[in-house]
Amino acid sequence: MHLDDDLRLSIMEKAGIYANHLSIAEPKLLLTTKEVLDVPKNLTAGRRTTAYKYYGVSYLLHNLVFINVKKIPDEKALDNTIAHELVHLRFPYLAHGKRFNKYVRQVLRGKTFPPYQKRRR
Repeated sequence: MHLDDDLRLSIMEKAGIYANHLSIAEPKLLLTTKEVLDVPKNLTAGRRTTAYKYYGVSYLLHNLVFINVKKIPDEKALDNTIAHELVHLRFPYLAHGKRFNKYVRQVLRGKTFPPYQKRRR
């Protein structure tokens, strides 16, 4: 896909909608590898120079999400990637798997998750 102003706005809107569904703060979005490299190194540590290889990367500690628009082939994959990365922010303890993919599908369908609360002992 080619990043233009309309696509950028569309991605930001979808990220806001999905963040609302997940009851998390809307993350700062990075949409090009140049934007990733322009952010201070401490914010994107770990997957700074390899981010271009992936459809998306979540930087959990700083509420940052990189969506690699150049690599994503179509609108459906874009929606899935946005939801996927935001699920990482909402459920940082959850690894990729059946449950993780279930949450991604639920977000795409519009399910709303309650705000995160720590368990009481």
